[in-house]
Amino acid sequence: MAIGERIKTFRKRKGLTQKELGVQLGFKESTADIRLAQYEAEKRVPKEDLIETLSNILEVSPEAINVPNIDTHVGVMQVLFTLEDIYGISVKQEGSHINIDLGAIHDTLGNEAKAWAKMKSKLDAGEISQEEYDDWRYNYPASASRYHKMIDLDL
Repeated sequence: MAIGERIKTFRKRKGLTQKELGVQLGFKESTADIRLAQYEAEKRVPKEDLIETLSNILEVSPEAINVPNIDTHVGVMQVLFTLEDIYGISVKQEGSHINIDLGAIHDTLGNEAKAWAKMKSKLDAGEISQEEYDDWRYNYPASASRYHKMIDLDL
């Protein structure tokens, strides 16, 4: 999901119209909905300061809005190649399975993946609501401290 779709998803989650969000961002009321429509359609890309303001209004982390474009297989592959370059992850085919070795980020990402799995299992078991799960995901990592006791990982 590209940045425009993320903005739209989070805007709707908050129950805001394009005009309402645009006005809260400081755009003139007469053009607020047009500006938001341009961001959501990706005709314009918000700058860092606008992403920060959006994240505050929409109550999500800036990282939840500004994710890499993984809408295509090529986009996903480019993210994986970048992770290989930066963190040394590698890929290996074993029979009909493709395995990704997390390399240098294994310990950190492994713990984060365990926390994710724990939260997802709590959602699936009905122990937390979809709203609580989304709050944890969309405000990560700041939300990790709020949900630390709930996750209770033996790390």
